Amino acid sequence: MRSHGGVLRRASVRQVLFQYWARWGSGTLPARTGPHQGLFGEKVALTSAWLCNHSASSFSPLAEYNELCHSDIIMCPLCNICSHWNLSSICLTFKVGLVFDNGGTVFFSVFMALWSVTFLEFWKRSCCCLTHRWNCSQHQEVEVGAPSAGVHGDGSHDDQETPVTGAEEPYYPREPAAPQYPDGGVVIVVMVFMVLMFLIAIILYRTIVSIVIYRAQKSLVVLSASRIASLTGSLLNLLVIMTLSRIYISLAYTLTRWEMHRTQSKYEDMFILKVFIFQFVNFYSSPVYITFFKGRFIGYPGNYNELFGIRNEDCGPGGCLIELAQELLVIMVGKQLINNIQEFLSPKLKGWWQARKGEEGGGEKEPPLPWETDYQLLVCEGLFSEYLEMVLQFGFITIFVAACPLAPLFALFNNWLEVRLDAHKFVCEYRRPVAERVPDIGIWLTVLQLISHLAVLSNAFLLAFSSSFVPRLHYRWTHDGSLAGYINSTLSYAPPNATSQSNPVCRFRGYRDQAGNFLPEFYQLLALRLAFVIVFEHVVFLSGRVIDLMVPDVPEEVETKIKREFYMAKEALAEHQSADRTLILDQVELGGVRLRVTGAVLQGTLVNLLQSYSDPSQDTST
Repeated sequence: MRSHGGVLRRASVRQVLFQYWARWGSGTLPARTGPHQGLFGEKVALTSAWLCNHSASSFSPLAEYNELCHSDIIMCPLCNICSHWNLSSICLTFKVGLVFDNGGTVFFSVFMALWSVTFLEFWKRSCCCLTHRWNCSQHQEVEVGAPSAGVHGDGSHDDQETPVTGAEEPYYPREPAAPQYPDGGVVIVVMVFMVLMFLIAIILYRTIVSIVIYRAQKSLVVLSASRIASLTGSLLNLLVIMTLSRIYISLAYTLTRWEMHRTQSKYEDMFILKVFIFQFVNFYSSPVYITFFKGRFIGYPGNYNELFGIRNEDCGPGGCLIELAQELLVIMVGKQLINNIQEFLSPKLKGWWQARKGEEGGGEKEPPLPWETDYQLLVCEGLFSEYLEMVLQFGFITIFVAACPLAPLFALFNNWLEVRLDAHKFVCEYRRPVAERVPDIGIWLTVLQLISHLAVLSNAFLLAFSSSFVPRLHYRWTHDGSLAGYINSTLSYAPPNATSQSNPVCRFRGYRDQAGNFLPEFYQLLALRLAFVIVFEHVVFLSGRVIDLMVPDVPEEVETKIKREFYMAKEALAEHQSADRTLILDQVELGGVRLRVTGAVLQGTLVNLLQSYSDPSQDTST
């Protein structure tokens, strides 16, 4: 009914359909199709009914949304001094979480895992084409010595002749260097433990900040206490990560020089390996903790576990998956912003300072020649930082893609900007580097392949243990395909010893009875989760192996050219050897007899001549 000029009028069919069907703000799907049929006919009504049913089945969490947002369930406190809270208060956070935690995430994770394998396979093909075009596919350059090969403490070094070129090069025996390798490993272990100590400090920081905010008793701040603590903790963690990263790169450089590797390639491989091991732990330890450990060992009301006298950190009201997505975005996007700003400003400031130092000489000078201007540019610092940044980004968009599907989009924007920044540095800021011929990208390809394999296992465990995909699947199997009542089934009642007049009956996430023991559903879900991990990784690894077999590393065209070049080289070598055997002419003078013979009969002729010369009775006219 509508009021028009004080007179109530019945709404028309079109007005009803607009209110419940055509209005953009309508968040529900029409349950009846009678108005459709009466106004537009059966064909349009059936089409609308099919589309609504299809949408409802595709977006199955709609029942969860209605159950959660209209519930009056009282949840247990998330910390020792926190108050009880209503489950419906996280309605908005739950809707945001559905964007990441749904059935489509599984297929997206499989797609990204297969994409990483396909990307590496096609990169091998592209690399093979480029190196063949540049004539360095079979390049095996004689190794040059590493910067510290054979150098003693006083700066002197021993030289030894190399059997390949015959030239002398710095030599360092392996026996004195052997103890230095374990020492470098100990330093790496110590730095990794330092990262874990900082991670524990960040965890305690989030817990303490939450307690402080709750004690402030300001309603606007208390409602977002866990969110404020989580966000500030992520920003603080980013600063710690970037600081430790700079410190360890300098330390790894010193350690690698101390180990005194013989060749430059061995030196670079060991330096890259050290830095990658540390950076892997440094950047991924926090996401791994949120994914697999946070909220797992907290206990239950009345029997909470503690660390250093503080209750173990629990997931926020919206769950751990939202916090993981936030952590990934802060670390990944924050790191990209810091690196891009540094790549833009650092060459500018260094170039300005270098130009200022050059102007301090005073006096008028002639305009420099172009090559003199190029020489005054900055020395190229190498490609290590570029490779490291891209490899870490590759890890973010593959290892944790199930929790943050937007990561590849941010990576795309960053790569577009990165290409322009690198081009600007090499064209405008850096002196032309010394050219080096290499057949591939070296150990970085092995690192990328390792990350692609770890990504499969990480996404399998993330989907099985951190998302709600497997519990929803199990509930639908046991309840005739419906998710009605799913939210209530995931909540348990607090034990009687944890409730009182001041602490009313509350619920908490878990599958426990009122005595705190696990229910049979917990073990059923645990078995299903492990089965999902096994099936997921077998399917992805098998599919990746099939892609590997279907996509050869060397394109057929390039392989044909290589075989043709190898055949022509063999033919040229054979012709050269044949010419040496048949076209060698020489003059032989022996006992006053001068002959011209071919190399093929030279040996037999010499034997006959020697015999005739030693026996004067024989005729030597031959």
